[in-house]
Amino acid sequence: MLKDPKIFLEKCASIIGGGYVFSSPLDMEPFLVDWNKRFRGSALAVLRPANTSEVSRLVSLCAEYQIPIVPQGGNTSFCGGGIPSQDVSSVVMSLNRMNQIREIDSENNTITVDAGAILKNVQLAAHARDRLFPLSLAAEGSCTIGGNLATNAGGVHVLRYGNMRELTLGLEVVTPTGEVWNGLRGLRKDNTGYSLKDLYIGSEGTLGIITRATLKLFPLKSVQITSLIKVAHIEQVIQLFEIARAELDSSLTAFELICPKLIELAGIANPKLSIPMRLDSDWFVLLEYSGSESWSRGQELVEALIATCIERGLVSDAVIAKSISQAKHLWEIRELVPEAQAELGPNIKHDISLPISELVSFIKIAETQLKSLWPDIEILVFGHVGDGNLHYNIAASTRELSSQHETRRTQVSEIVHDLVYLRNGSMSAEHGIGQAKLEELPRRKSQVEMALMKSIKLALDPRNLMNPGKVLI
Repeated sequence: MLKDPKIFLEKCASIIGGGYVFSSPLDMEPFLVDWNKRFRGSALAVLRPANTSEVSRLVSLCAEYQIPIVPQGGNTSFCGGGIPSQDVSSVVMSLNRMNQIREIDSENNTITVDAGAILKNVQLAAHARDRLFPLSLAAEGSCTIGGNLATNAGGVHVLRYGNMRELTLGLEVVTPTGEVWNGLRGLRKDNTGYSLKDLYIGSEGTLGIITRATLKLFPLKSVQITSLIKVAHIEQVIQLFEIARAELDSSLTAFELICPKLIELAGIANPKLSIPMRLDSDWFVLLEYSGSESWSRGQELVEALIATCIERGLVSDAVIAKSISQAKHLWEIRELVPEAQAELGPNIKHDISLPISELVSFIKIAETQLKSLWPDIEILVFGHVGDGNLHYNIAASTRELSSQHETRRTQVSEIVHDLVYLRNGSMSAEHGIGQAKLEELPRRKSQVEMALMKSIKLALDPRNLMNPGKVLI
């Protein structure tokens, strides 16, 4: 801790202006608590630069004073990746003022944006030029591109378009010494040495601060058909997916699994939300077809798929959106799911990834083991079946269990993650490690992997000033 932080803060103010250096507890409060209210930290100050030059000068100043930096975007992390520790010696560097759409190259199908640009605004800017930026997730109205990059976000369209690593062509990064690496090249092929951008994507701000990105765009699909499908058993969900993938091919852009309890809770969270069918089944699938044919042809293809699956006994009922507004309504159900879980109180959340071939086994065995120990718990499952990513969350259904929530968290997660790793899966698909999984990571990765990661960290950030206490202990 600085003996006298006043001089340091005055120098910060000289770079970005005093109005953008927050040091009072009241001003800093929104930046020190995650949206899920699980992680709370302390900081010397919150710094809000307006451009890359200011970030560079601030990082150089922090390096001079050896002040740790916690980069922060929209603060929507589930794992506390953008929240400092209780040690007040660090600063939070919020990039939410750096929110501009810099360039859209329609011929090259790229968009260059600031790291603080809100995901929804990037989608809208692309759409205004008849292009698609396909990353889509529940927090898209508040999460930022920098945060999406830091965690290698996925969302509902990974099945067709990939996660942020696949969607990114170039980056601009401020290194731990304050230097600026400009890698904003909109190239699909650039085999000139190590892929530096891939080091920073998914690094959660522990290697440097991403300030801009050049991202891929795609042609807008003229037709999108959305259907909510009722399926009795998880085995049938996987069979439905296999048939849909075979018949719709790359036009299958989303295949979302939702348990009925979460749809019920979504209806409670928003009483105006109309649930289009009875919730008398084990599973529901939200399927999206995106194509360039006519609307009628798209409807015909989805209807034929569902008819085939009904004939084979895989599907018991389905609703197909007949308009854009009806499709938005079906997607609203899915988008409400993350906040709907709060209706049951605190959740023990898991963001796991499995081979698709292992999903059935995991879901069945995990439920059996967890229910044998805690019969009253509610298992809330939703996720992206097409890429094997499940959000496997546990809620207490009794007051007694709820009061033991934090004690149970470690026990429950140990069971879930053990089953995941027995199936060659991962405990983090798109949420990152942050603080939440910091101590568990060394037990799940090999010594070789951990040693390589630490070597990279040491080479790029030898003084451990970039987001310390995240990803690596």
